Amino acid sequence: MTEQSKIPLPGESADTRSLIERAAGQYDLRAFQAPAAPRLPEVREPAPMMPEAAEPAAPVQRVAPPARPVLAPPAFEGIPARQAFRGTFHPIDRKHLRQQCLIEPEGPVTGLLEEFRIVKRPLLLTAAESRAGRGAPHGERILVCSAHPGEGKTFCAVNLALSLAAEKDTEVLLVDADFAKPSVLSALGLPGGRGLMDVLADPALAVEDCIIGTDVAGLFVLPAGNSSGQDTEHLASAYTAQVLGRLSSQAPNRIVIFDSPPVLAASPASELAHHVGQALMVVRADQTGEAALRDAVSILSGCDDIKLLLNCTRFSPTGRRFGSYYGYKE
Repeated sequence: MTEQSKIPLPGESADTRSLIERAAGQYDLRAFQAPAAPRLPEVREPAPMMPEAAEPAAPVQRVAPPARPVLAPPAFEGIPARQAFRGTFHPIDRKHLRQQCLIEPEGPVTGLLEEFRIVKRPLLLTAAESRAGRGAPHGERILVCSAHPGEGKTFCAVNLALSLAAEKDTEVLLVDADFAKPSVLSALGLPGGRGLMDVLADPALAVEDCIIGTDVAGLFVLPAGNSSGQDTEHLASAYTAQVLGRLSSQAPNRIVIFDSPPVLAASPASELAHHVGQALMVVRADQTGEAALRDAVSILSGCDDIKLLLNCTRFSPTGRRFGSYYGYKE
């Protein structure tokens, strides 16, 4: 018979551990356990800060984003900021123009009209180049002058203004700058009034109030005004640049024509040359000498672009003569 060992009772000296406890002593059961998850640090809320009683907190100011810059036209002292011609309006007598052999607006095409159509084209081209920044500044201002009196400068200035006014996208301001002997108003049959020299002598007078409107579309006239005895000094002042800039700064398609005194007879022409981008020197074929022409051009050195216009001649080296094609009248 097999011998059976006695099962010890609790409290005896025999090994009383369970089978699991005894197996743990023989084998490492920790290798079968899943790794413990890492312990995250404990997050604690910060303690509330007590406000300092010494100094109250400054109010929060909201800063608005910077506004986009808006370009505004320059405002000249003594002249309203917004340009608007507020002078009187007068119709131009077409019969009076025909009597003086001037271009008649909306009239028949004549040889004279065709000639000034050719004369104005390079002037308009130079003005457009100047506006685009590719030429001399103030190309939209044209000085019409001559060396001596009686060479036809006013005749050419008025006809040029009438021809330019016929352009579809051009506005013309004809300025009588012959302060000693103004003749633009009489050529057009317009009444007299305050003009450019009055504005230069009195800064409180607005130049817009002196400009005369006409019934010729796009044609305005600024009289010479009253001669002050210091015409050249007024033209040389800094205020003149402001007034003349006012005449063209807010009208990009405006051409300003100045009928100036004869260059060799009065000094204002030399000062006006500093304010224009083009000068049109009228040369009379049977009267103007070469020496006088050279002297006049030298006096107008303030203008870099001087063009010559031959007046009172029918001679053409190429034989070209307007007046017969399509029934054009002389």
